[in-house]
Amino acid sequence: MSLKPNVSQADHAQGNLEADLVIVEYGDYQCPYCGAAYPVLKELMKEFGSQIKFVFRNFPLSEMHQYARPAAIAAEAAHLQGKFWEMHDAIYENQRDLNENLLMKLAEKLKLNIPQFEKDLESTELAEKVDSDFESGIMSGVNGTPSFFVNGKKFDGGAEDLLELVRENVN
Repeated sequence: MSLKPNVSQADHAQGNLEADLVIVEYGDYQCPYCGAAYPVLKELMKEFGSQIKFVFRNFPLSEMHQYARPAAIAAEAAHLQGKFWEMHDAIYENQRDLNENLLMKLAEKLKLNIPQFEKDLESTELAEKVDSDFESGIMSGVNGTPSFFVNGKKFDGGAEDLLELVRENVN
């Protein structure tokens, strides 16, 4: 399966934005497997961040994880204040305690403008961004989280396998 649509300006990306190696994760903020992958992906970016463009797309499995979608919308709201990755990281680092109260506490800790954040949480545009990410995952053949794509092709393996692949092929 291949990634649809291709990575664009609408995506959240970090690392070397001009890199030839592009990794996309479809993730769910409440998924325990995504939580387990998070430190491995941080290690990947620590080691190879200058050679990788890393993209995160929302894939909240709302039927199983009641806070996945609110968390995704909270990360999108933080993005509007320039703090997407900070919120993304903070949610995963506090995943066990995830609920709406935690999301507000994290927003305060990140020194976001709280009235603006609360207003943005209700924004239809942010809900549509999360839905659009989810739909792109469905079109790309994502059926669970985390799912990874390497240069547009679905990667069959977990975060550890991904780190191993990059270690073998980069440098």
